[in-house]
Amino acid sequence: MLKIFIDPGHGGTDPGAMANGLLEKYLTLAISLKIKSLLSQYENVQVKLSRETDKYLSLSARAKLANAWGADYFMSIHINAGGGTGFETFIHTNASNASVANQNVIHPEILIPLGFKDRGKKRANYLVLRETKMPTILTENGFIDNASDAAKLKQTDFIDKIAQGHVNGLVKAFGLKKKAQSTQPKKQPNTPERKLSGMKPNWKDWQWKEAAEIYKKARVKGILSSDEWEKKAAAKNLTFDEIEYLNLVLNGRLL
Repeated sequence: MLKIFIDPGHGGTDPGAMANGLLEKYLTLAISLKIKSLLSQYENVQVKLSRETDKYLSLSARAKLANAWGADYFMSIHINAGGGTGFETFIHTNASNASVANQNVIHPEILIPLGFKDRGKKRANYLVLRETKMPTILTENGFIDNASDAAKLKQTDFIDKIAQGHVNGLVKAFGLKKKAQSTQPKKQPNTPERKLSGMKPNWKDWQWKEAAEIYKKARVKGILSSDEWEKKAAAKNLTFDEIEYLNLVLNGRLL
């Protein structure tokens, strides 16, 4: 059984990089949860995240969690900042041969669907790469303070592409095989059907910064998934799908 540890960068009181109405901690969590969901389609693989909600973890705590779990591979997800553009990956300055080999496979697979500038395969003495006992990689998926990169990062379809690229890299690096499709129809719960509009949230128009402010307020007042939250969202003229999507954000269950 292959054990893959996914580390969504930042979280809680550590928002990470902030620009263009985006917060890094939300983007990394969205990508990581999607990676976990996609990997559930494959055989003989277990996935654990350092966090599945918006909470703070020290860098050492992240490495310790991966080590204690006995992970076979560690993947830390980040969004870049600092006036650049594009995609890059890092392994430790004294990386193992396995880390080097995996970076050589995974890096281009992530890059293929993104259309980002390739900033290259790099090395750094980052703590999460240094203190983990297994092969590792840290990915920087675009620049939050670059208008062009940020415009893509606001699109849910693009977040899905980033996650799929990571999964494609892992599949190729570790030879993962998809589970056989069951021919048995899934038993549906006895709940009323909820009709969706069929529209996807247009994150070019919806500001992540405002969502973050509402999230913070909802946490304080304890109304994460209450009718009060949905009424507030509806008052902002959001579609049903957008309300559903933001409820997932509020509950730390972004798909």
